[in-house]
Amino acid sequence: MNAWFLLGIAIIVEVIGSNSIKASDGFTKPIPTAIAIVAFVIALYLLSIITRTLPLGIVYAIWSGVGIVLTALVAFFLFGQKPDLAGFIGMAMIIGGVLVINLFSSSSAH
Repeated sequence: MNAWFLLGIAIIVEVIGSNSIKASDGFTKPIPTAIAIVAFVIALYLLSIITRTLPLGIVYAIWSGVGIVLTALVAFFLFGQKPDLAGFIGMAMIIGGVLVINLFSSSSAH
């Protein structure tokens, strides 16, 4: 299966896990807690497969960068957590970094 497709799945699963941590209320709610644990196990397993063919630094930069932005967006809609101006600027910089890596880095192995 395509490593870039798996990376997309890993990011989505990580975002589900991250927002489930919030929903678990400090791991006091069993269902969100179980979702968080399973999601992170799946995401890390997928990362282990992806890094067989793509460079770890590139994979982790994209996984964490896109994950940060998507997690913040989901938290905005689900939990009403509104980033301030600095938060928006920081996320824009993260998106810019991911774009630079994908568009200009020869190590991204497209």
